[in-house]
Formats: sequence, C-alpha cells, structure tokens
Amino acid sequence: MELDERKRKILQAVIRNYLETGEPVGSRTISKYTDLNLSSATIRNEMADLEEMGYILQPHTSAGRIPSDKGYRFYVDAMMEEKEREVVEMREMKEMLVERQNKVETLLKQVARVLAQNTRYATMISAPRAKRSKLKFIQLSRVDAGQMLAVIVLEGNVIKNNILPVEEELDDETILKLNILLNTHLNGLAIDEINLAMIAVMKQQAGIHSRIVGEVIDAVAEAIRAEEDLEIYTSGTNNIFRYPELADHQKASELINTFEEKQLLGEFLQETHGESGETGIQVYIGAETPVQSMRDCSVVTATYELGGGMKGTIGIVGPKRMDYDKVVTTLRTIQSQLDEMYGNMEQT
Repeated sequence: MELDERKRKILQAVIRNYLETGEPVGSRTISKYTDLNLSSATIRNEMADLEEMGYILQPHTSAGRIPSDKGYRFYVDAMMEEKEREVVEMREMKEMLVERQNKVETLLKQVARVLAQNTRYATMISAPRAKRSKLKFIQLSRVDAGQMLAVIVLEGNVIKNNILPVEEELDDETILKLNILLNTHLNGLAIDEINLAMIAVMKQQAGIHSRIVGEVIDAVAEAIRAEEDLEIYTSGTNNIFRYPELADHQKASELINTFEEKQLLGEFLQETHGESGETGIQVYIGAETPVQSMRDCSVVTATYELGGGMKGTIGIVGPKRMDYDKVVTTLRTIQSQLDEMYGNMEQT
C-alpha cells in the first residue's frame, strides 16, 4: 500500500503534533490539526492503515499513536526534499534577478509571480519611488524621417520612452550633439532644479533645434511626475481559494476586488513605505491590517531598494495561519538579492 496525499498529510500531522507535545496523538486532535476536513472516523481508518504499514505505533496505555522509526524517516526525507525544493526555487529566483532586466516593471512583475508560486499566497509590489526622482540619462535616436525616440532613464533604472515629432530628418552628428547637450545640462537633476534660465541657455545652444530641446524637457517633466502615481503589480490572487477561511464567497469577492482595483493596496503600501524599521519587515495580523477586506488575513510587507534612493514595498497576503517563517525568510532573500544586484550595477 502506498502513501497517498491524505495519508501523507495525516502522518505529518501526527509527527508534528507529537514533536510539539510529546503525547500520543488521537484522531480527534488530527481532525482539528489538518485542513483535510475529514471526520474522526475517517482519520481513525487512515491511522489504522498507517499503523499497519509501520509508520506509527499505538502505546499500550493510550488510544493515541506515536511515530515509529519508519515514520520519522519518512518525515525527515520529506522535509529535506521540501527544503531542497525551496533552495532550488530561491536559486532560480536569484538567477532571474541577476539577468539585469532593462525595465523595472518587467522585473517586479516577475518577482511578484515567483513569490506567489513560492509561498502559495497572494503578492503585491509597489513600483519604486524616491522623494525626488532625478534624471540619470537621456538618449535620442532616429525612428524615421518624421519621428525621434527619447529614452529617459530615471534613478533606479526606471525607463520612460517618448516619441517626438521632428519637422525634418536629423543626421547622426546633430543627434549626437543634442544628446551631449541634454545630458551635460540635465543629468542628476530633479524637475524642480531645471529652471527657466537653464532652459534658455540650452535652447540657445541648440540653435534651430531648440524646439526639440523644449519637447525633451517636457517629456522629462512628464516622466518624473508619472512616478508620483504609485504603480502596483499583483500575482497569485487565486491562491486565496486554497484556504477555506478565506474562500467564503463574499470574503473572497471583496478581497479579489481589492486586488483588481489596487487603489486600497496602493494606499496601504504607501503608508508602510519607509516605516518598517531597520529590517524593512512588518507583519499585520487580522484587524491590524488597515484594509477592511483583509481583516481575516495576515499581511507581511518588506521594503526593497533599487539604488539611488529608489524604494518600494513588497506585500504577501495569506491566512492568519500562514507560514510566517517561510514568508519572512523569502522576503529577506528578495531584499538582499535586489540590493546585491542593483548595488553591483551602480558600481559598474
């Protein structure tokens, strides 16, 4: 007889309960301990099979069971297999991060997806923000005779692309001179540091191409202002249905709506941004969560950094009985990997 999923869960529950209490474990205890929603009679039958297979024993003085050496061996092997799987998942996550994505948006969407798969909870990530977004680089390039592409890179490697109309096709030498002019004057500046006098000097130096300089500056201002609108990336919302206490139709519907509309998520993550202490980890349990639809949940948040003062918040949402140890460990791993990747990028 092989161990099916039900027997595996019951055996693991027996062993974990025995490790915690040191007392023989009965079927009634297991019916409360697992999420199988099985009757005590069904669990008794399964435990009888496990005893026959040699995984658990029944002491003479008790109606409960304790693990046998064979049961302990199964538990240890299964635990080691799970830990190895977690190590592989963390390694894959790091390899994904080290690919040095050009767009932060793509990176954060992938991080949200990997976190949801790894934890089996719902995840949310706010795009990075700084108190004063500064310009890092501008690159003009030709699209066709009537259009140019302005690539605007802000601190934290946030990239914005703008198509600008041109009245005549510009040659490579002119485009190069405009790139040098724009980057010489604007690199490292916040929007409130770009004044009218500076713009006037740049337009004068650009000569007949002063209109392009004005349009690029407008595009830079628009890109920086856009960063004030907090973008939220989510994944794993359907994981909510894994947990009976959250799968109630009304509760699940309200929670899913919160994830879809994102406004409340943005307000929540914005409140936690920069207020999570030295570790950047904050745990909200039940009513501690300011979002009404999450009052039956636990939320663990972490602050991440992408260099240049750019910070955002990662949140993991699950039942109150979530695996806090795994969630916190996973978030700390993500924090260190993002810090390592972007720290190395800034040094190169």
